[in-house]
Amino acid sequence: MELRHLEYFVTVAEERHFTRAAEQLMVSQSGLSASIRALERELGAKLFVRTTRSVELTGPGRALLSEATRTLASVRAAREAVAAVQGLLRGTLSVGTEQCIAGVNVPELLARFREEHPQVEIRLRQAGSAQLAEAVAAGRLDLAFVALCGPPPQGVRLLPLTEEPLILLCHPRHTLAAGAEARWADLKGEALVDFQLDWGVRQLTEKTFAAAGLERQVALEVNDVHSMIELVQQGLGVAVVPRHFARKPQASGLRAVPLTDGPAPVWEVSVALPAGDAAGPAARKLCAYLDVTPDAGT
Repeated sequence: MELRHLEYFVTVAEERHFTRAAEQLMVSQSGLSASIRALERELGAKLFVRTTRSVELTGPGRALLSEATRTLASVRAAREAVAAVQGLLRGTLSVGTEQCIAGVNVPELLARFREEHPQVEIRLRQAGSAQLAEAVAAGRLDLAFVALCGPPPQGVRLLPLTEEPLILLCHPRHTLAAGAEARWADLKGEALVDFQLDWGVRQLTEKTFAAAGLERQVALEVNDVHSMIELVQQGLGVAVVPRHFARKPQASGLRAVPLTDGPAPVWEVSVALPAGDAAGPAARKLCAYLDVTPDAGT
């Protein structure tokens, strides 16, 4: 089994399209198709089902995808480890982050890394913490800055960075804006602006409301922080968010109200890394900038 065939297979699986995959790999579509057919013959299984609009994985294809991704990640890590021993840092560093994460300035961190290690190609993916942690587990990301609610998926370990409480963010004319604090029970019946389910803060608020025995009404579901703030500014709902959200320039004029008299949830930010000592040299160097040690067992 050739590594090139696995690389082609993973690219087609991610793009769900042979033409786009061929363009990304800079190979001819006929050559790409021939490689996939060769891989299918070797495995004795059909890996893709082609339709007029897209390409879908078969059951064997889905089984191969996770293993192929991990295999390619291990090969990349091996090459980078050899280069590191020779005093070089090269290859690719794939980083994930949730929006507006606390405890680290991701753009500034990546800029410093690129300046000091220009031979390393940096790739960045932004998504919810649950998706990012799964991507680290699958080997699609070298590390990610996440705020998980609960334990990480198998194959992932967390290095803590910072934590902060949740607060209520509301319009200054909202009834809860007048007090010095609010109770969780005061949010009963309120229209909430919240993130999608794979965001760490959404999972934390879901858990907190359930622990307090409160039903919650998510009237407006968003996938970015700026949209959330704009909706609260228009008085369309209130939001339960990490404390530092209220310090953003876009939140100027909104009221940040501490939540008391009930559960005291903590929003915890961590670096998600492969379990054991699987973190590559580039990921380890990036962690060193944060004064966290990605050694096995931590």
